[in-house]
Amino acid sequence: MPTTPATDPTMTAITTAVTRGRDGDVARAREDLLAIWADIGVLGDPLRRCTLAHHLADLYADPAAALVWDVRALDAAVALTDQRAQEHHASLQVAGFYPSLHLNLADDLRRLGAFETAAEHITAAEEHTAALPSGAYGDMISTAISDVRAAIAARDTASRASSPSVG
Repeated sequence: MPTTPATDPTMTAITTAVTRGRDGDVARAREDLLAIWADIGVLGDPLRRCTLAHHLADLYADPAAALVWDVRALDAAVALTDQRAQEHHASLQVAGFYPSLHLNLADDLRRLGAFETAAEHITAAEEHTAALPSGAYGDMISTAISDVRAAIAARDTASRASSPSVG
């Protein structure tokens, strides 16, 4: 039987911290997620690591700090299986994580002026868009991929207005 966030106290704590950050208490959200990360560890459950790192990156305005967490999120996704993801929610497919994960890496690298490497990650994001669900989320990620692709081409290092990061 698939578990839900309510039956996984760690995923519930991650969700609570992410919500806190989205509600404006960024410092507390970062503190909470870092404490959870200390419990999970670098070799802990890949779904927890991927989820936490992906969202923690968004709580850093500094693209170098965000990059550290976005790399950790991608590394965790590589170790994640569909079976494990579906234990959390039956609809999850790891392939669907990759467009956003590569998008975030491309955006961090672009903001740091590493345009060639950013272009590699935006290409990887584009190559995985078939795994995006149809609807608002898929459209949002596809639009962001296009926006970051254009910013890379323009050698623009400014933060995107639509970026989920705090900066």
